Amino acid sequence: MPITIKLLEAPDIPLLTSPLSFLNSNTTASYFNDLLAEHDSGKRVVLVAYADDTLAGFVTIKWQSDYPHFAEKGVPEINDLRVLPDFRRRGIAKALVGEAERRIFERSPVAGIGVGMYADYGPAQRMYIQRGYVPDGMGLYHGKQPVVPGQDVPVDDDLVLYFTKERR
Repeated sequence: MPITIKLLEAPDIPLLTSPLSFLNSNTTASYFNDLLAEHDSGKRVVLVAYADDTLAGFVTIKWQSDYPHFAEKGVPEINDLRVLPDFRRRGIAKALVGEAERRIFERSPVAGIGVGMYADYGPAQRMYIQRGYVPDGMGLYHGKQPVVPGQDVPVDDDLVLYFTKERR
């Protein structure tokens, strides 16, 4: 199955928001239009992956991260990696992250990434570690706030551990 990675274009947006696509969970066409506008302004890169002729996933690069530790150090963040369930375990995520890293390492010696902390994120957690990412040492964050000892926080998509990888 050949994988093609390309930059997001407006004609891709209906494919990302089709009723059959998991990629539209909690997202609308306006979300992807906003991503495209950030891409066009240079704030973000949005990459889409096609397997054969089917849109299979996407990822973004945020040149200025919202995560405070990355922002203060100027670490670009790989963000919002999603792959359709039918295309998982076929190398799509690895190809998207690989292309994102290639682009980041042209501009920065470090790439950052955040990953959720419940079981649905297990494959991503393993992939990032296998690719050489290590925790950034700042602990868990919920939203954009550090989790402090004894604090109760929901285990949801906002509970994140951030990782970095240095260019080799």
